[in-house]
Amino acid sequence: MKEFRLKPFEGKKDIRLQVPGSKSITNRALLLAALSQGTSVLEGVLFSDDSRVFMKALEDLGYEILVEEEKERVTLTSKGVQIPRDQVEVYVGSAGTAARFLTAMLALSGGSYRVTSSDQMKARPMKELLVALETLGVVFEYEEEAYRFPFKILGRKEGEKKVFLNIDESSQFLSALLLTGVMVEEGHEIQLPGTRDARAYVEISMKMMKDFSCSMEMRGPDTYRILPDQAYEARTYQVEPDVSAACYFYAMAAINGGSAKVAHVHWDGSQGDLAFLHVLEDMGCETKEEEDGILLWGPKRGKLKGLQVNLSNCSDQTMTLAAVAVFAQGPTKIRGVGHIRRQESNRILAIVTELKRFGLKVEEEEDGLTIYPDENLLETYQRGDRQVTFETYEDHRMAMSFALLGTALPGVTIHNPMCCRKTFEKYFQVLTNLGLSSKINVIDTQD
Repeated sequence: MKEFRLKPFEGKKDIRLQVPGSKSITNRALLLAALSQGTSVLEGVLFSDDSRVFMKALEDLGYEILVEEEKERVTLTSKGVQIPRDQVEVYVGSAGTAARFLTAMLALSGGSYRVTSSDQMKARPMKELLVALETLGVVFEYEEEAYRFPFKILGRKEGEKKVFLNIDESSQFLSALLLTGVMVEEGHEIQLPGTRDARAYVEISMKMMKDFSCSMEMRGPDTYRILPDQAYEARTYQVEPDVSAACYFYAMAAINGGSAKVAHVHWDGSQGDLAFLHVLEDMGCETKEEEDGILLWGPKRGKLKGLQVNLSNCSDQTMTLAAVAVFAQGPTKIRGVGHIRRQESNRILAIVTELKRFGLKVEEEEDGLTIYPDENLLETYQRGDRQVTFETYEDHRMAMSFALLGTALPGVTIHNPMCCRKTFEKYFQVLTNLGLSSKINVIDTQD
C-alpha cells in the first residue's frame, strides 16, 4: 500500500493543464462503436481501470479492437447489433458504466453469457435495471444473491413493449436502456416512476445517440420512446475532456486564491459537472471563457462564502465541494445527493468520517450533509502543529478530492492514493508536477 504526502502551494498558483478524456463519454462511445455497423475511430479516449475493463470485455466478446494508448485512440470494427461471440464470460470489474451498459447489451442480444464483477460492484445497485430487462423478455439465473452479480444471461424471449424503470439509485439504468435500445427492433417505451430528476448524464447519452445517427422521442417529462428499426452508424468521434477531473484543479484555484484554466473545457460542453463552476462562482470565484478553455480565479477578497446548494445534477463533485467548504466562511449545506451512499463507497459517511478526523463539525443528513468550517482549527494546521492521514475507501473521488486539502495545509497525507486509477491514473503525478509533493511524498506502508 502507498501514501502520498502533500506539500502545500507557496502563495497563489496559476494552473494551466489538460486533463484526460471523460470516463462517462469514453465508455458510452465504446458501447456505441460496438453497436455500430463498420469501423469507428474514437479520439481522446480516457485510459483508466474502468475503460480498460470495458475494452477487455469487448475483446472477450470477439470485437476487432485496436487500442493505442499513447495516441489516446481506439479503433473498433463491428457488425452492428450482432455480438461476435454469443457464449462468453464477461468481467465488469468495479465500473458502474461497464456493469450497467454491458449487461443491457448482452441481455438484449439474445445470447447466453455469464457476467461477473468485483466484490465492490456486487454491493452496488443493479436490481431496477435487471427487472426492466426481465420485462423486455431477458432470462437471468442468479448464482449468489438475486439481482446482483454474478449471474447468467440465458437468452431472451418475447417481452413487454413498455417498461417501468426507477432511477432513484442511478441514472445509468436509464442510459443503459436508451443506448442499447436499437437492439429491440420493434422499439419500446420507458416510463420513470421514481422521484429523482437528476438526468445530466442521460442528456449525454441522448446526445451521443444522435451523434451516432439514432434518435428517440420524449412523451412527457418521464417517458422515453425508443423508435423501431434504427441502426447506429460508425464514425470518428472526439471524446470531450473529463470535466469531473477538471473540477479538482478549478477547486485548487478557489482554495488558494490563484487561477486555473483547463484546456478545451467550455460552457457548451455536454457534461453536467460544468455546473460545479457556477457553484464556485456563487462562493466568490470569477470565470471567463477563453478560446482554449474556461479560466477561473479564486475570490478577490481571499475568502470563499459558505452556501446551500443542490448537487443532484453533479453529485460526483460532492467530495470536491466538501474539501472547498473547509476553507469557506460560514457553513456549506449540500443537498440532493442521498444516492451517493450507494456508489464506490458510502460517500456521505466517508466525507463525514474523514472531515471529523480533521477536527471539523459535520452533520450527516438524509439527502446530504452540512460542513461547518473552523478558522481557529485551520490556523493550527497552517502552523504545522498537526498532521492527518485521510482514508480513501478504495474510492477514486475520495482520494482526489481530499488531496485538495493538502494544497493549502501542511501535514496532509492520502492513504492508498492509486485507487484514482479508476478514472485518472496520473492524478498524483500531475500534483507532483505542480509542486504539491514533498520529497518523501510516495512512501511504502505496511497493511
